[in-house]
Amino acid sequence: MARAGLTPQRVTIAGAELADEVGLDKVTMSQVARRLGVKDASLYAHVRNLEDLRGRIALLAADEKTIRIAEATSGRAGKDALVAFADAWREYAHEHPGRYTATQTRIRIDPDLAAAAAGPRRAVELTYGMLRGYGLTEPDLTDAVRLLRSTFHGFVALEASGGFAHERSPQRSWIHTLDALHTLLEHWPPSREGDSA
Repeated sequence: MARAGLTPQRVTIAGAELADEVGLDKVTMSQVARRLGVKDASLYAHVRNLEDLRGRIALLAADEKTIRIAEATSGRAGKDALVAFADAWREYAHEHPGRYTATQTRIRIDPDLAAAAAGPRRAVELTYGMLRGYGLTEPDLTDAVRLLRSTFHGFVALEASGGFAHERSPQRSWIHTLDALHTLLEHWPPSREGDSA
């Protein structure tokens, strides 16, 4: 019998909070149970196993991050939208490192949960929408999405691991990086002949 008040959402949030505190890879079902004040077995009425919990954390985080980006970029275009998008991404990664990791890790997610989740789908729409403001079309859109994701994730991952030891502040480099990305997007090189696949 499931403990009163315990739901998949509550279990997921508890797991997400723990992931932010100790790291996604260190979260265990026992720790989540202790956090909720229940026995381990009580959790299995709400999530199948640890992988299922991680998948739910990833979907929760994708939704939260997407909402933050949508709010930040609303009514903006061009460089203003790019900077707002990037800053919201980086701030979320700083504030929720465990949840953020879940969005960047290959996790097997229940197909039904994934199909019902709006976050990942909305994230794609927001990213492509912002880049269409630069006049990009396929296959350049996909290439530009990959460039932005690689740049944003690479920067925040290096920052989180202490990889920027130079005396120049990471914030100054971040601002300059976004200036450079804006310039590149405005002057995107044309695709090569036969480069549609």
